Amino acid sequence: MKSLVEIQKVNFKHLAMRIFEADKLVLSQSTPYQVIAQFKQTRVRFYASENKRFKEPLVFVAPLAINMDIYDLYPYRSLVKHFQEAGFDVYLIDWGKLTYKNYRVDFLSFIERFIPKCIEAIQQHANSDKISLHGWSMAGVFVTLYTAHHQPSVVKNLIVLGSPIDSYASGYIGKLYKTLASITTRNATIKDYVYNRLPKLMIHSPGFLNSLGFKLLDPKGWIDGNIQLLKNLDNLKLVQEDATLSHFLNNMIDYPGGVNQDMLFNVWLQNPLKNGAITLQDKTIELKNIDCSLLVGAGKSDQLVSSESAFPLTQLTNSQDVTFTLIPGGHLGLMSSQNSSIEFWPTLTTWLAERSTSMKE
Repeated sequence: MKSLVEIQKVNFKHLAMRIFEADKLVLSQSTPYQVIAQFKQTRVRFYASENKRFKEPLVFVAPLAINMDIYDLYPYRSLVKHFQEAGFDVYLIDWGKLTYKNYRVDFLSFIERFIPKCIEAIQQHANSDKISLHGWSMAGVFVTLYTAHHQPSVVKNLIVLGSPIDSYASGYIGKLYKTLASITTRNATIKDYVYNRLPKLMIHSPGFLNSLGFKLLDPKGWIDGNIQLLKNLDNLKLVQEDATLSHFLNNMIDYPGGVNQDMLFNVWLQNPLKNGAITLQDKTIELKNIDCSLLVGAGKSDQLVSSESAFPLTQLTNSQDVTFTLIPGGHLGLMSSQNSSIEFWPTLTTWLAERSTSMKE
């Protein structure tokens, strides 16, 4: 049994490592991959399954602002590795580091140009006409609109997690946006400026502000995490996990002004998706065009996108195969928490396997 002095020495050593050598503790992105296509800063990663069981690859479309840590967080709890081992070839669209130079990029840039280009490369590399498509948070809106906009669709199975469809239904945040929308629509001049004329460069948000905003969504969780770290400094694994999660949260990427304008002022403020359609510039995209298998998920404790906000997608498409599920965790935890990996990942794997083409067929 270690003495108090020995325990204090270990604690001090681990604390010093956590403060001064944090990068050496980071465990994320340890799964090997190939880059099969690159378009400017965008890279398409390929995680090959050693025991491929299904023809259609699983394609993860990442949200903006985040780095790719979340998809491969720990060697023992990695979303891409989980599906690799389940027999799926996995592709991950990594948008790279966006900067102020990209402030004009908007939703249509992704829906009409960037995602189609990446998926064409994936289809060719995978030798598969069909794919399964996964989107979380803002990327869930991207993949939903992409699938609705491109007909006939290449998407066989669509997975949308933690994405706002009825934004006003999302708790206190939803009420705030509903109030702001009411205020801005009272005056035609203000409404026109906010929705159409606000300079995109003005609302471009740098990565450090996105990091701060993410933490402010759950300040109690952030404080509790630091308290748990101090209580468990003797446990190197927990210290490594804390450093890894902090690396993810502290290294976020810019939101282009055009994307902010579409997400904040169109999706959240105007809340058009609740009624099944959205107009971007002069193009109307209708959710009823989606007819593939659809799984919609929401975090049980998500403070940003509640289950009431995510659920309406299940009722707005023409899919004959729709599943809704609650996932342990908040907006981040539904993707990466231990409970999510234990309870939800196997459920998602089974759902996807039952709707994918076996290599034996």
